[in-house]
Amino acid sequence: MERDSTEGGAEDLLLEDKVSKLRAGSLHKHELAEAMEVEQEGLVEHQPLEQDDLNFEKWKPKPKPKRTLHEKIDDLKTYLWNAETKEFMGRSGKSWSLILLFYSALYIFLAAMFAGCMCCLMWSISPYAPTYNDRVMPPGMTMFPHVDVAHGFDIAFNASNRSSWRKYAKALEAHLKPYDDGVQDRRNINCERNSYFMQDDLEESAERKACQFKRSWLGECSGMKDKDFGYSKGKPCILVKMNRILGYLPGQGTPVNVTCGVKKGSTEGLGEVQFFPENIFNLRYYPYYGKLRHVNYSSPLVAVRFPSVKYDTQLHIQCKLNGKGIINDSATDRFLGSVSFTLEVGA
Repeated sequence: MERDSTEGGAEDLLLEDKVSKLRAGSLHKHELAEAMEVEQEGLVEHQPLEQDDLNFEKWKPKPKPKRTLHEKIDDLKTYLWNAETKEFMGRSGKSWSLILLFYSALYIFLAAMFAGCMCCLMWSISPYAPTYNDRVMPPGMTMFPHVDVAHGFDIAFNASNRSSWRKYAKALEAHLKPYDDGVQDRRNINCERNSYFMQDDLEESAERKACQFKRSWLGECSGMKDKDFGYSKGKPCILVKMNRILGYLPGQGTPVNVTCGVKKGSTEGLGEVQFFPENIFNLRYYPYYGKLRHVNYSSPLVAVRFPSVKYDTQLHIQCKLNGKGIINDSATDRFLGSVSFTLEVGA
């Protein structure tokens, strides 16, 4: 028994020794393989590039094959309606329904908010007068005829050439139509002179009466005696007026007057200056209550006639408003309280 056990122990030792040697051999082989791989990598890194490797064209992505028109049309049809997935333009019916619902709700909300803001705004303001009006600017001034917007207030014509001044006469005639005596008698009333025509005691929405300003009062510049307004005789007329300002009382109780003179150059070429019906804006035409209440309001005019202008001389003329609270020398607004134009009359 002892011999058998001794022999069995020896066999176990031999077996363990063989296993350890095999393990050592396998580890050695594994280490050797790793070393050979590292060496191969080193050789590859130091190996010079071949000519084929420098050909970068082969690394470029290959162009996609061109699609025919028929294929493109088929793709478009599939995009518009995919029968397999039941999708329209890449979206299912549920997706389109949710999008339409969202944007419908969004725009309904925005429209309701805008309508609410507009209602609040219209409720808070008056259609007849500004709600807040803490500063009233002095009035501006304009003139007629004004036929050439591109060149401003320039008047140039030959008295003997009808076509050169006809446009000015037509513009004046058109502007004076509402001032015809018959029209003024029907629409407006004859008011007391030299005092403001106050109508503040009436309801806010009540229509205000307007004072008459008849065309015949303009005398030589009315176009009733001379249809050409003096242009055919080399004695032209112009009309000047103050711009309307709601509730404004010009002159602070004293009528605002008008003066005209040469702005640049010698005054000899201008000669005499005549005003019709007079060179003031009468107080009875003020205050102005707005177009909704002062329906038939006719702005007062001052006609200016130049009967002795020197021929073939360009004159730079300026007409000014003068009175309390009037500004006529603004450096930033050339129409504030004054108007400038050029006048050249040929024989």
